[in-house]
Parts: sequence; structure tokens; C-alpha cells
Amino acid sequence: MSIAHGIRRPDLDFGLAIPLETSPMEAVSAESLPDEAGWQYEPKWDGFRCLAFRNNSEVKLRAKSGKPLGRYFPEVVDLLRSLPHDRFVLDGELVIGSEEGLSFDALQTRLHPAASRIKKLAVETPATLIVFDLLVDGTGRSLMDRPLEERRRRLEAFVEPLASERLVLSPYTRDRITAERWLAGAGGAIDGVVAKRVEEPYHPGERAMVKVKLLRSADCVVGGFRYSRNGRQVGSLLLGLYDEAGLLHHVGFTATLTDAERPALTERLEALRAEPGFTGRSPGGPSRWSDERSGDWEPLKPELVVEVRFDHVTGDRFRHGTKLLRWRPDKAPSACTLAQIAGVANLATPADVEG
Repeated sequence: MSIAHGIRRPDLDFGLAIPLETSPMEAVSAESLPDEAGWQYEPKWDGFRCLAFRNNSEVKLRAKSGKPLGRYFPEVVDLLRSLPHDRFVLDGELVIGSEEGLSFDALQTRLHPAASRIKKLAVETPATLIVFDLLVDGTGRSLMDRPLEERRRRLEAFVEPLASERLVLSPYTRDRITAERWLAGAGGAIDGVVAKRVEEPYHPGERAMVKVKLLRSADCVVGGFRYSRNGRQVGSLLLGLYDEAGLLHHVGFTATLTDAERPALTERLEALRAEPGFTGRSPGGPSRWSDERSGDWEPLKPELVVEVRFDHVTGDRFRHGTKLLRWRPDKAPSACTLAQIAGVANLATPADVEG
């Protein structure tokens, strides 16, 4: 058996042409989209990557990490079980819609230990599976060695008669201008664009695609900081933006500080310590949307401003850690408002992304 399909284990052998431990094909990051011939561009959806396996009445959902997702999304399991195909494997993205577009927070809320809570959320905020590849067709045959162009054609024939609000065929384009337009609208339903070679087979576990994210910058007030886990030097800066009422809300953090600057920066920050730091939403402990490990933080006078680069906004806050670009002593803290990151989610739903 090839390394692409992995080594079969009894607990992972699902009786299909590919095993449950099959890893999804991944992407390498790039600053711009490839523009030569032979590329297909697709939205990079803002959700949970998911391989969906069905063998007769059994359905398994696997995250990119290989962990099972089925118990957290029972409505998707039921949906796939209802399809008129007994055997297949789909590659796609689990998303949950909201009034503003797609909600990553709603996805994270599903990762709850209580089955009763999951069941309630499955009814109140049902998930959608957006599919973009077919790895095993309706006859149970593996298509991973077939070129993308053929797999896409077979995917369309598989999904289009069954498409619904909860099962969506992801659009694609081979026009770079359209892909650039998608990229310019990234930040809502999508957080970038993925490029795939049309003649390539599926490469599980390999970075055989190219992904490009739209990176933006914002000027933020340093409303607090956290010490590093390994000492008494600053580990991260806590970032804030003002709302229209003048309240300073915690919106994220940056930890891209060099070892050389930490000692002097720690002294500078310690001299500015003062309550409350943030007057609106404050930092809490480690959360679903933060990469920070510690819940302890030090409040600061709102005097320092930094410019940071970010890739995604969810609920008026930065989804991921940001990159510190520069200090802004020329910028008034009061000018650092939420308006900088409001409205960046231009493509709010899958329907806004045209093929």
C-alpha cells in the first residue's frame, strides 16, 4: 500500500478504498496567487476542514488533525446518511452561518462535552458542509490518483443534484482576476484563496496547494501585557480599540517581540502599569479564540500605540495572534477605533462568492 493511503489499522479500516487516517491535502503559504496557466482558484473557507466518510449506514467525520468530529455535528452525519449514495469520501469545510456571515465562534462552541448541549445547538445553529473535492466516488472507487480536473467534474455530478442549504458545492474559477476579487473580499465567509493545479492528483498530507491570505494592518492601543511563561519579561502585548462611546475593548494580542528588546520594553511597560487598562471588553483567561496560555495580565495606562498586521476578524476582535509592525508614537491613542476593523468581512456568505 502506498504511503499516500497510509498503513491500515483495524480500528481505522472503514471498508472503503482509503482509510480513515487519510490526511487532507494541505497548502503552502504565499504572498500572491500563481498566474501561469494550469491553476484553479477556490475560496479558502472560514471553518473546520473535514473529510466525510460514508460506508453504507455508517458516517465518519474527521478533522484535519485526524480527530473525530461526528459527535459534535450530528446534523451533518444525518445529512450525509440521507444521501442516495452508500459509499463515498468528500473533502470540504464545516461552517455555521450567522446574521453577519459565517461564525467561527459558533463552530468552536460545538466542541462541548455535553451531548445535550450539542443536540440543542445542532437544531438552533445547524452546520453546512461546503465540499470541494471527491476522494471516493459513489461506487466506492478512489479518485485520489485522478487529476483535479476530472475529480471536479465528478464532484459536480455527485453534489449538484443533492445540493441544499446544508450541502453546498464550493465555487471555483480559473480566472485570476476573479480570484483576486475574492481575495480582496476575504475576511468574512472566506479567509483567503487556494490555488490548485488542474492536472495534479490528490496528495494527502502534502502541501501541494498554494494559499494566499489578505493581510491588513491596524493601529492599536497597548492596554496591557502578559509576562512570558519562563520569566519576568514581557511575553505579549494586549491590544485595544475604542468604540464610539469611548470604551477601550480588548481585541487581541501580539507576541512577535525579539529577545533583544524584551528587557527594556518590560521596564517601560512596568512603569505604565495602572488600572483598569481596558474599560470595555477585558482579557480573560485562555479562550477558544486566543493562542495565549496564561489568564494573568497587567493593565496599562492607554498611552502606547502599535501598528499590527492581522489576517482575520471575528466579532470585533483578531482571530489569530497579530504581527507587530512598528510603534506609533505619532498616533493619538484616541484615534485607534474599532472602525479600522469594522466592515472588513466583505464576502459574508458562500452565496456572495461567485464562480
